[in-house]
Amino acid sequence: MAAYWIANVHVTDPEAYGRYAKLATAVIAAHGGRFLVRAGRHVQLEGRDRSRNVLAEFPSLEAAEACYRSAEYQAALEHARGASERDLVIVEGV
Repeated sequence: MAAYWIANVHVTDPEAYGRYAKLATAVIAAHGGRFLVRAGRHVQLEGRDRSRNVLAEFPSLEAAEACYRSAEYQAALEHARGASERDLVIVEGV
């Protein structure tokens, strides 16, 4: 069953976050992930409004979590820490 990363991000350092995005893209693809939404226009109806919303699909919840916990993703994530405020959740599809 497919699973989805849902990330809501406020970027505070675009240069550092750009390094994260470049590295993370390759890691996510290597774990079978693909982006369905990556920023773009949005309408905030409830909760915190963050300018960057990302939705990535993975083959399974286990694959999505393994990607996040991988050494390669954690190395990419170092560029996002301090360069963004993020919420990230993995949700299994129906």
